[in-house]
Amino acid sequence: MGTTLLAAVLSGCAGSSGTDAGHRTAASAEAATTGGAAGTAASGGTIGAAGSACELPVSFDVAKDWKARGIDAEAEMSKASKGSGGGLPDDLADAFLRQGPVTAACEIDAKPAGSIGFLRVWTGKPGDTDARTALREFVAAEDNVGEERYHSFTTASGVAGVEVEYLYTSKLLEETKKETALAVGTPDGPVVLHLGGMDTDEHEEMRPAYELAKRTLRVH
Repeated sequence: MGTTLLAAVLSGCAGSSGTDAGHRTAASAEAATTGGAAGTAASGGTIGAAGSACELPVSFDVAKDWKARGIDAEAEMSKASKGSGGGLPDDLADAFLRQGPVTAACEIDAKPAGSIGFLRVWTGKPGDTDARTALREFVAAEDNVGEERYHSFTTASGVAGVEVEYLYTSKLLEETKKETALAVGTPDGPVVLHLGGMDTDEHEEMRPAYELAKRTLRVH
């Protein structure tokens, strides 16, 4: 996982190379077939249940060709604190594994589908906070954010949650990009789904995968 997190950092800081442009063109074509940001991607399977790539308090469909990987945050933090080989330094591990009241539990990589970015799932503990508070604290912990727009939603299956769209400004890259996240409450604690992306264009091209996860979201 340390390698995955480091790769995520590096990919997030990467510029738009010719290869990236090719990926973006392919992703744009796929988005067009699903209705763009307003549509949903084709499903490539479901995660969340026992035995799936990520065991979570919720289940949802993953977009076709996106690759899910579970995150054992406790193991990663332990490895970092002991300075074990292959792990991130302690402070970096904490920064990438915890955000506000939630801890990283799963990341779904868009690269096999031709985009640069991740849909990440973060989970909290039972009784800590409600979904709206968890989402506000999650966004606040990211720093350098603005223009937050929160709203409630209910899926067709009856799952109620809170969603936010906001802008994040990278001090390292000196650029601003759009991000989206949602939170729902479960008996096991709040769950946050977050979609970032290398830039706003990449974010919008990956949005159909996020919409698929939101539309099919079920609480166990």
